[in-house]
Order: sequence, then C-alpha cells, then structure tokens
Amino acid sequence: MASLVVDNVTVDFPIYGSQKTFRHALFAKTTGGFIRREGDNNERVSVRALENISFNLSHGDRLGMIGHNGAGKSTLLRVCSGVYEPTQGTVKIDGKVSPLFSTSPGLDGDDSGYENIQTCGMFLGMTPEEIVQKTPEIEEFSELGDYLSLPVRTYSTGMLVRLGFGIATCIDPEILLLDEGLGAGDARFAERANKRVDALVERASILVLASHSDALIKAMCNKAILLQGGRIIAQGSVDDVIKEYHQLNQSVA
Repeated sequence: MASLVVDNVTVDFPIYGSQKTFRHALFAKTTGGFIRREGDNNERVSVRALENISFNLSHGDRLGMIGHNGAGKSTLLRVCSGVYEPTQGTVKIDGKVSPLFSTSPGLDGDDSGYENIQTCGMFLGMTPEEIVQKTPEIEEFSELGDYLSLPVRTYSTGMLVRLGFGIATCIDPEILLLDEGLGAGDARFAERANKRVDALVERASILVLASHSDALIKAMCNKAILLQGGRIIAQGSVDDVIKEYHQLNQSVA
C-alpha cells in the first residue's frame, strides 16, 4: 500500500554572491521565502523556501496544494519527488513516485517519435517492457500515424503536444505529483486530453496536486493544504482550505 510521509521538512537554498546592502524586506518580497543570514559577519545568505512542513498521505488520498506564487508549492512537490533534499526533516515514501511537471518530458527534436517514446518513457521511470506495451496506446492517442517515424523537429506545435501528452500520461503511477495541471492543446483535443488526465489520476494510489484553480482542486482532491511563505497555514477539507485562501486574499487586497 502506497504512502507518503513528510515530517518537519525544512528546505534552505544558499544564495551565493549576494550583496550585503540588500535589505531583508526586499529579499522577502522578491523570493517568497524567508531570508536568513548566518556566520560571524552574516556572510552566509540563504532563502528558507519551506519550514516545518508535515503531512501524511495513504492510499486514496488526493492532496491539493494552494497558495500564491512563491508560497512553496513547486518546491514541496520537488522535495516529494526527490529532486530537492530537505535541509531538515524527512520524507518517507512507500511506492513508486511519478512526478509529472511537463507534457513534453524531454522530447529530442532530432529523434523520431518512436525514439522519443522510448527515451521519454525511460525518463518517466518506465521499463523497456512497459514502453513496448504502452507504445500502441500512445500511437492511437497521438493520432500521428507515419509521422512517428520522422524526426519530431518536423512536427507542428499541435503534433508535439499530442505526442508529449500521450507519453506523459501513459504511466501507471502509485504516487502521482502534478504541478498546475496539464495543458491540452487545441479545443478538439482538449476533451480527450481531459478524460486521459482523469484516467491517470484514477490509476494513482496517491495524488499531490499544486494548482491555482479552485475548480481543479475541488474536482480532483479530497483534502488540501494552504501554503504561505513556505509554511502550512491551513490544512483540512478542500472547501475549508479554499475558503481560508480567499479570506487571506481579501485581507491583503
């Protein structure tokens, strides 16, 4: 049974070459995190992007992360995916993590569509056997036909979206991490793409979604957290957290 436990996670990013004349308030407004100075002469500067973050997810949980730009949503997703190591605290994962932050996961313009299916599939953590099994599904969904044998630099923008989207959403995740939803291309393609994303989320044991969209959070999630300045300031039901988010917006308007 998949699980994701984030326990008192703090993340600091060192800032190299910063000028001592920069004021703390200016730093805070431009980075979204808390600026720390350390050392005998305050020579070490870092941004605290996350501070004391804790939550526990198990099978069936769909967590929505809400907050302004710079609140820490994307950083927290990348901590959960293993891209960033916590400065303090731990992340305990039981299950395969599938981070999906782009619908063009490493497409190479000089490679053919089929070659990109292979390389992007490996990038997403699929085995060679899984890639072979999923290729007919990607062929059907992308509707690219013989173009899959050609270099993708010959594709139109819409064709690239269909190929990238088909590859990115063919995974079978246990713990699925989504950042801001997925773009779906043209209007004709959008309905099929939305259904495919719904099926992807349904296959996942656990979902963590970062989004600014109330509708998306309400449609996909059964619990939520509100981040501000790298801290969790509210967590609980989706409706309660979204209500608190709007109250926060009104208070700073």
